[in-house]
Amino acid sequence: MTTPSKPRVVKDYEKLDASIIEQIKLEYPSGFYQHLVSYTDKDGNKRMALPFEAEDKYYLVRMSVQEAKDIIEDDDDYDEDGILKDDIMQDYSDKYDDETEEEEEEDVADNSDDMDDEDED
Repeated sequence: MTTPSKPRVVKDYEKLDASIIEQIKLEYPSGFYQHLVSYTDKDGNKRMALPFEAEDKYYLVRMSVQEAKDIIEDDDDYDEDGILKDDIMQDYSDKYDDETEEEEEEDVADNSDDMDDEDED
């Protein structure tokens, strides 16, 4: 069985939905620039972007190294060392981990059903 690949989206950081930005901050709590990857755009130009995989899409968030540093420096969610503040991280974790935990609980329930079947043999 083949899983369908997620749509790939190349987008500027400032054009992302707030919920995606919050999830990116959770994924990269110590900043973005050290996680940038290079890619070639449709015109053959070399670009930099931050990769991020959401539930329904795979994003390449366009930004230069300097833009990545500036975003973190100008964002009040990050402290003076460029680390996501603990209270912000907790808020975002609570907000987005609930969805993940529900999926994991479903998986555990499915697996326990399988284990029950094995005991009957």
